[in-house]
Amino acid sequence: MTDLFDAAPSQGHVPLAAALRPETLDDVVGQPGITAEGSILRRRIAAGALGSLILYGPPGIGKTTIARAVGKMLGKEFRPLHATRDGVKELRRIADEARIRPLLIFVDEVHRFSATQADDLLSICEEGTADFVGATTGNPYHALPPALVSRSTILKLEPMSLEDMEQVVRRGLDHLDATGGDIEMTDEQVRLIAGRSGGDARRALTTLESLTVGHSGGKITITEEMLEEAYASAAVNHDRSGDQHYDVVSAFIKSMRGSDADATLYWLARLIHAGEDPRYIARRIMIHASEDVGLADNTALQTAVAAATAVEKIGYPEARIILAHAALHVARAPKSASACRGISLALEAVTTQPPAVVPKHLRDAHYSGAEKLGHVGYQLPHDDPRGWVDQEYVPGLRPGTFYQSDAREAPTFEKRADQFHEQLTGKPTRRTFR
Repeated sequence: MTDLFDAAPSQGHVPLAAALRPETLDDVVGQPGITAEGSILRRRIAAGALGSLILYGPPGIGKTTIARAVGKMLGKEFRPLHATRDGVKELRRIADEARIRPLLIFVDEVHRFSATQADDLLSICEEGTADFVGATTGNPYHALPPALVSRSTILKLEPMSLEDMEQVVRRGLDHLDATGGDIEMTDEQVRLIAGRSGGDARRALTTLESLTVGHSGGKITITEEMLEEAYASAAVNHDRSGDQHYDVVSAFIKSMRGSDADATLYWLARLIHAGEDPRYIARRIMIHASEDVGLADNTALQTAVAAATAVEKIGYPEARIILAHAALHVARAPKSASACRGISLALEAVTTQPPAVVPKHLRDAHYSGAEKLGHVGYQLPHDDPRGWVDQEYVPGLRPGTFYQSDAREAPTFEKRADQFHEQLTGKPTRRTFR
């Protein structure tokens, strides 16, 4: 995979993204936290002590651009490597060269390095043979060897804002105009390209170039039909194996938990558009039907289970409706975390405290001889007119130790159950809210 402003071929057509590659950090669009005066990157460059640097974030946001600019600011020759193309031999050759002249070694997709490659890279970093910049789309704390992470400065690049993306598109238009083009594009169309590029500057410039290349002379007027053609099959940035996957799923879950129906549908649409497995989405909805709704509305779990069964039989595109149905049920339902919290507290007690002794009246008594062992005294609740008897089930366990009701004012199942048991037993229910 190449990055935003990778080197272009020396002959033939120069891609627009390559032609607009910034030369210094001052020219980089976006990433103000990384490129601004006084940032850790600027301070390291000023001190001539870059060391090892890891840049991570989604494609097309300038990882290679920043690395090249850093090399120029340090006065070092830029030596790019690609983890999937260049092996240990090439890495060692560049390390030998670095002992003769100052180099900046750049490794794209550094998370794809083998263990042997990573070991050699570590040696270069530890000896200070050359400055090193690695680029990765994966979270380095998950994707890279801990030893490399501990020896590197980690900088996270964020997708560009809409305003940044508009600036990129306008730079592209200015360059095309300056090189002989005559392009007519409205502000709304510029904003559309910026917005639909998902924070990926390379995608925006590639789209712009596709719209303007190959026309016969004269003014090029961008039309809505041309834009529709350019975006007919455009995907949304969503790496199903990296941070994008987990971030979008997290946003979907938290939107359901937060009872925001519109946000729930938006993040669900992002997952569907990206081709996420509908069975995976259905499993997440099932989990949160119990974790976040639970006793407040027991039918939410029924809906989620039914949805999971349905999407096994019905694929996209119709599965989107079923997933929306279940997700909206979870989002719109009243919320209770008592089931999730209760089992978590109980498991913590089981794993950290001595085991409770099973009371004799609760022990197995179906076999002959059980009475002689003292397994007697159990009172069957069904034999009592109330359907309940006051007897001990866990020695010394106080009511409310694990189950703490999340019932609020709404007449949910949990609220009605609390009122029923308080009337039946004469004991208050421990609540998290009063």
